[in-house]
Amino acid sequence: MAWGTGVWATGAWAQTAWPERPVRVIVPFPASGATDLVARVITQRVAQDLGQQMVVENRPGAGGTRGATEAARARADGYTLLLTTSSTHAISPHLVPRLAYDAGQDFTPVAHLADAPSVLLVTPSLPVQSMAELIAYGKAHPGQLNYASSGNGTIVHLNGAAFAAQAGMEMTHVPYKGTALAIPDLVSGQVHLLFDALPTGMPHVRSGRLRALAVTSPKRSALAPELPTLAESGLPGYSSVTWFGLYLPAGAAPALVERIHKAFAQAMQAPDVLAHLAKLGLEPAAPTTPAQFAAMVQADSERWAGVIRQYRITPE
Repeated sequence: MAWGTGVWATGAWAQTAWPERPVRVIVPFPASGATDLVARVITQRVAQDLGQQMVVENRPGAGGTRGATEAARARADGYTLLLTTSSTHAISPHLVPRLAYDAGQDFTPVAHLADAPSVLLVTPSLPVQSMAELIAYGKAHPGQLNYASSGNGTIVHLNGAAFAAQAGMEMTHVPYKGTALAIPDLVSGQVHLLFDALPTGMPHVRSGRLRALAVTSPKRSALAPELPTLAESGLPGYSSVTWFGLYLPAGAAPALVERIHKAFAQAMQAPDVLAHLAKLGLEPAAPTTPAQFAAMVQADSERWAGVIRQYRITPE
């Protein structure tokens, strides 16, 4: 990654002034969840590199928007960071009425850290072995297929809706309170499809209980390299991951943003961090600038806004 010398020359203070005390990292989701685990793995390495404590604080509630709101209202001095996902910045702004923050205006993007692709699972009783066969079957049986999700408005729900729209299939959404609760019904054939996280979905595939057809990421996943992407399986351009990213409150000085960006980018290159992320089913994001991260989030937000409008998706 190239780092601009001009920023460093004008912001030399940021190299020495930050961090002078412990840094609070808000995670807007519960402890032991994926975002919390990602935060603790990465910030532990950052703290080690910087010689300063990074304190992860879980602020769950309202689909992550409660913690994001708290972060947005903090001072932009580098001592409150938000480590979050696409849920708070690309999905909730289009789902939650009267959201207490503006995802585009109330934060300073810092770093795109990692991505979590999903896998398209189908019940073994469905007579399909590939994406092409699934799409053909769905078109031949309009309205007869259904897909499970972890709840209304979740990324799992949106993945299914986006898939149905692009494939030209008419399917029924069946929400559950978590994908784990949907698995028994998927195995028995009461529901037909589910977009699940790779680490939780693939054990059911390898045991023979379910069938995997493709992954949602733009390229094949190292966790299941034998599976094609949806994009190469008849849905050109289909790409969906849950991204994990770092933000400061709005108004942060550019030199401070660059300083924190560099610290986290360095941590993301550590072998122990990469190994931990792989165990969680995550792929490190390609090196990007804060501006490139912001552009990616904007494109992701616009995509989900279209899906939410088309299917009139609500949180309830």
